[in-house]
Amino acid sequence: MPAAEAPPRVGWRDLSPTVRLLIVNLFGINLGFFMVLPFLAAHLRENLGFATALVGTILGLRTLSQQGLYVVGGTAADRLDLRWMIMLGCGLRVVAFALFALVTSPAGIIAATVITGIAGAIFAPASQTYLTHASPGRRAETFSWVNVAANAGTLIGPLLGALLLSVDFRLVSAVACVVFAILTVAQAFVLPSMRRPTPETGVLQSWRQVVTNRRFLAYTLSGAAYFALFNQLYLAIPLEARRITGQAPAVTAVFVVSTIVGLTSGVRLVAACRRRWSAGVSMSIGLFLLSSGFVPLAIAAPLLPTAAVALDPGPALVAVVPVLAGTVLFSAGVSITAPFMLELIPAIGSERLSGTYFGFFYLVSSLLAAGVSAVTGALLDLDGLRWLPFAFLTVVGVAGATGIALRFAGAATSTTTSAGTAGLVAGPARR
Repeated sequence: MPAAEAPPRVGWRDLSPTVRLLIVNLFGINLGFFMVLPFLAAHLRENLGFATALVGTILGLRTLSQQGLYVVGGTAADRLDLRWMIMLGCGLRVVAFALFALVTSPAGIIAATVITGIAGAIFAPASQTYLTHASPGRRAETFSWVNVAANAGTLIGPLLGALLLSVDFRLVSAVACVVFAILTVAQAFVLPSMRRPTPETGVLQSWRQVVTNRRFLAYTLSGAAYFALFNQLYLAIPLEARRITGQAPAVTAVFVVSTIVGLTSGVRLVAACRRRWSAGVSMSIGLFLLSSGFVPLAIAAPLLPTAAVALDPGPALVAVVPVLAGTVLFSAGVSITAPFMLELIPAIGSERLSGTYFGFFYLVSSLLAAGVSAVTGALLDLDGLRWLPFAFLTVVGVAGATGIALRFAGAATSTTTSAGTAGLVAGPARR
């Protein structure tokens, strides 16, 4: 069957006002979140005197409370008004960051941390489900703009947080609280209601449909490689940058380069892939590119000794080149993979139960990503095999990319319908 003409590149003005509003909302969410979270551990340890073990437990509770409840949040997104869910999530963040500004006891901090995670489990699936159904025919393009907004918030948030931190951590938390309060009010007055027909199946039946959908499970296992590798932006890559240079600014450079790549190339890369390939093939190409970002590190790591003291910036600048080159490839792969990955979840799963499928995908991916990060951490401790963790991560990514490529081997070019799902799924009809 001849391929239909690929859709044109979607600019900011081509998005509907509702979608633009929600993307700005997601920018604000990232801005407020990253104003506080990067500095929370140091605040708990240095200002409040918490034991390191307690700090680690508290941070782990945030991840567990968010990722562990993704399925619940996604299921609710299929049954409730998405506008109210997004508002509830932001409202809970208002409460959480207000607590960070006001309380100092372990119980209060734990409560704030858990509420922060629960808020994310509520509005993340709701936002993705809202965008999915508000962007027919241009879902990957919409999610590429989401990535731009997320990168902008991730870049500006820590900078603003560091500026306010010179006064007091409580001020940082209070300002973040105000950001989420503004977002909540804006959503109440401007964001249109969206409530889709209630699924005919009950909650347990919906979950059973997901876990028995073998095509979706296979896709989830392959797609989980994205999260396993993306997490290394906070583990393996910055640790290697610090190891070989001995300088903290090298870690900052990694995040700056990653953010700049996402901001400047994300929309263009998605548009270029859309013109040439299907969503599935584009996703596999993105995963291969993401995986290739660890190759320069695997090659260079054995050749670059640990920098005991980096008094001369010259050698440090040379040593960090492979890390930054890998970061560029890695970030370009992220920019391609994420939008198409999100576009495909309801197409392979179910449009009617898209929230549940989003939640399940994130839950399984987070569990597998945690396992990969644990193995990577153990390999990073093997001083005599510096190349091994990066080779392992490359293999993980290539395995995921190969799984996606095989799954979508029959969809060589991109086709689109008004629903935005035709031409995305190769093989038998969707369940």
